[in-house]
Amino acid sequence: MKKLLFFLCLGALASCVVTKEHATERTNLTLEEKVGQTCQITLDAVAQTDAQGRTLVPLKLDTNKLTEALVKYKVGSILNVSWHTLTRAQWQEITQTIQSYYTSGRIKVPVLYGIDAIHGVNYSQGATLFPQEIGLAATWNPTLAQEFGRITAYETRASGIPWNFSPVLDLGRNPLWSRTFETLGEDPYLVSEMGAAIIKGYQGTNPRVIDSVHVLSCMKHFVGYSAAASGRDRTPAWIPDKYMKELYLPSFKSAVQAGAQTVMINSGTVNGIPGHINKSLIQHTLKDEWKFPGFAVSDWEDFNMLHTVHRVAPDLKSAYEKAFNAGVDMSMVPLSPDYKTYCELMLQSVKDGNITSARLDDAVNRIYRTKAVVGLFDLHQPVLSSYTAFGSLQHKNASKQAALESITLLKNDGILPLKTNAKFLVAGPCADNLVYLNGAWSHTWQGMDTSFNTKGCKTIVQALQDKYGEQCLFSKGVELFKEKEIEQSRFTSLDDYIKKLDEVETVVLCLGEVPATEKPGDIRSLHLDSKQLELAKMAYAKHKNVIIVLVEGRPRIIRDIVDPAGAIVQCYLPGDYGAEALVELLSGEKNFSGKLPYTYPKYDGVIEFYDRPRSVDRSNVGDFAAFNPEWPFGFGLHYGEVSYEHLKSSEVLSGNTPWEITVDVINQSNREIDEVVQLYVGDEFASMMPAGEQLKRFQKVKIPAGQTVEVRFVLNKEDLMFVNEAGDWIFEPGKFNFRIGTKTGFVFIR
Repeated sequence: MKKLLFFLCLGALASCVVTKEHATERTNLTLEEKVGQTCQITLDAVAQTDAQGRTLVPLKLDTNKLTEALVKYKVGSILNVSWHTLTRAQWQEITQTIQSYYTSGRIKVPVLYGIDAIHGVNYSQGATLFPQEIGLAATWNPTLAQEFGRITAYETRASGIPWNFSPVLDLGRNPLWSRTFETLGEDPYLVSEMGAAIIKGYQGTNPRVIDSVHVLSCMKHFVGYSAAASGRDRTPAWIPDKYMKELYLPSFKSAVQAGAQTVMINSGTVNGIPGHINKSLIQHTLKDEWKFPGFAVSDWEDFNMLHTVHRVAPDLKSAYEKAFNAGVDMSMVPLSPDYKTYCELMLQSVKDGNITSARLDDAVNRIYRTKAVVGLFDLHQPVLSSYTAFGSLQHKNASKQAALESITLLKNDGILPLKTNAKFLVAGPCADNLVYLNGAWSHTWQGMDTSFNTKGCKTIVQALQDKYGEQCLFSKGVELFKEKEIEQSRFTSLDDYIKKLDEVETVVLCLGEVPATEKPGDIRSLHLDSKQLELAKMAYAKHKNVIIVLVEGRPRIIRDIVDPAGAIVQCYLPGDYGAEALVELLSGEKNFSGKLPYTYPKYDGVIEFYDRPRSVDRSNVGDFAAFNPEWPFGFGLHYGEVSYEHLKSSEVLSGNTPWEITVDVINQSNREIDEVVQLYVGDEFASMMPAGEQLKRFQKVKIPAGQTVEVRFVLNKEDLMFVNEAGDWIFEPGKFNFRIGTKTGFVFIR
């Protein structure tokens, strides 16, 4: 590739990485070409269709539509896949055909192709599907998160695609929200650490030059999208400035510091302001204050929705102007003929002076720079056949390791490891279908089409039967489905389930929810449906040992079946190799190490978090337990026990002195344990109500049987700051409490 030079882009806020030759090309772009660079369309807009306008299968590009989009309207980006998963050969044909318009000289700037590779390259056949982000967060292992990012990047580029719309950095604080499974949990520090690690895996060590085995990352969804008050997708959120700065912004700031190159904007509204016109957040915070050098892209049709849904613009033209002037650089229009309308109206807005040339140049410079960073100007695109590790055993093993470290043991009355000398029954709707292990964004948008499931991957019952043979009986009992967009259930072969209950002493119940995301994933209650609960109650009535296996993208209320259960295992959405990992854990071949990345609620109407202020705990009436979740944030059991001893800390510090804390972690069992050591700190008194405690550091350590490991944490004054009434980050001296495991202490900091 030609030598890269740094130069100041006209109207830009950050330096651009492009060749000198390409810099000249950029300055010579026509107004129409500049507007086209800000337009992104979906693949269906340039695909062949039938008489009813439906995209043909197998997918083929319509060269007339493609020529119109790229040559006439100068469109700068294409995204998405149609309604099915493609082979790498199909991806190669699509991406090479699109880029041929640049390599042949018919257009001046290459097209940037993007895809939602959410937990692996879920739209490429044979790719490696990992646990969804919520499960990855449960590993509490940034090294593993970075490896996930590296492998996903490799397989995305092996599909000919240089841009991944991931990771989701929204805070998972409302489990009703349909995209909770796409988050990294409820805590801003955990999300920041894991999110930054994923980005480093996606982009490699040098974010200024992304090579042919890495991809552009995209931070999603800036910012506050997950905080919808109703819990429904794309509905209003109300976030005070203090909580915006302390809770929702830190993960994005960490991502910018990690080198993230693109950002996707929140489709909802915060405090009455649609995300796509929130200039304070997009321009002032993200671009000016944080010096974010990349570009901002809208979500699906969100420029249009400023007019059609949010009603803050009387027409499309003013909607486009509002969003673009707020700092959104690229519009995911994405359909035809809508994109043509966008290009025509944007061109008119610039000519009318409603969008300045400086603002247009800023957006184009950012887009142009990003295309250069990922190597699109190189006329010699990578040969897909050279990516020999695509779908390799090494990648599959990494996915399985992520599942092993994520699956969380929530209860065990000694029933696990699973005994191997007697028959047992596997039942429940999630036992015999791979779609429940993967969830949405798996081969199709909603993830329910089984025809594209990865060949050779096992369901839970298949993995158990492979290990235990005829000892493992199966009866589904309940099946899940959706009707009028509402999740439903029904009994199936219930007589068979009841009959087989009498043949066994132990039942493995695989319970969960229908895969779904975005609006189709909206639910009316967190309660797990009654028919699934009834399967457990039937087994309890017959005095069976019940192992509840939860396969769910968010915590569902199971209060009524918790106490009688012998064991409860949270699988989250563990991916293609989750069943194999689960069996190794249930059998005792491997040890559990996952920890909850959220507070698991006990009641549908009480959603609380670990970092609650003390007022939440205050109780004035009888034995009322104010904070009473089913399981706390950071909780997870092992086979075996660990204890914490010799917690040490300086007693008095100055604000400029690093604060060092050490603790001995003791493995009291006869087998190796991976323990997540978690440091929580609370401010005893402050000028604004402090949280009771907040996660400040964590470390996953391997402890051999019977051994002790010393763990050391270092904090600085910045770790103890909070946002005051004026909206400023400040540090106040005083008394701070801290906790690691069951050990607590205090320190005075001047």
